[in-house]
Amino acid sequence: MDSPSKDQSSDPERDPTEDPTEDTAKDTASDASIGAALGRVPSGLFIVTTVDEDGVAMGFLGSFVQQVSFSPPTVAVAVSSGRGHLEAIRSSKRFAISVLGEEDKGLMKPFFKKPEDGSPFDDVTSHTPSGSVPVLSDALAWLDCRFAGDHNAGDHVVVFGVVDSASKTRDGEPMTHTRKNGLKY
Repeated sequence: MDSPSKDQSSDPERDPTEDPTEDTAKDTASDASIGAALGRVPSGLFIVTTVDEDGVAMGFLGSFVQQVSFSPPTVAVAVSSGRGHLEAIRSSKRFAISVLGEEDKGLMKPFFKKPEDGSPFDDVTSHTPSGSVPVLSDALAWLDCRFAGDHNAGDHVVVFGVVDSASKTRDGEPMTHTRKNGLKY
């Protein structure tokens, strides 16, 4: 019969039939551990725009954005389930992504406004390449997208869009960030 390892035999309270890695597994499955690890996943910062059923422009600061296909060029954006932006994207069948550069922090601030405080588009320069959905003219780049479907993903809905037109407007690096806790904003 094999003798117990030194670590197991040194703890008289330990059941020799228990897996010594079990405590570690419990720690790595905790919300704190998962949140800390997810927080290290870097993401960009983007202004995602669309129009409501009346054609009124709306937008939000997004960070869950990713290219998911080369051909056709397709992107995915995660939109919080409770936001009016989701229904606007579904009904207009269009959305755009303005890629923020490292020096574009000022472009974010208007999108933190409450609707009763006015449109964020009052404070930024924008244009509508597709004729319907605005993009930020001063962003590093923009993507004008045609809605291609969505998928429920917990507290967000992942929206897919085929890129119909796009422009890199200037040189520079995109703004990226990480979170302290990847389980909340």
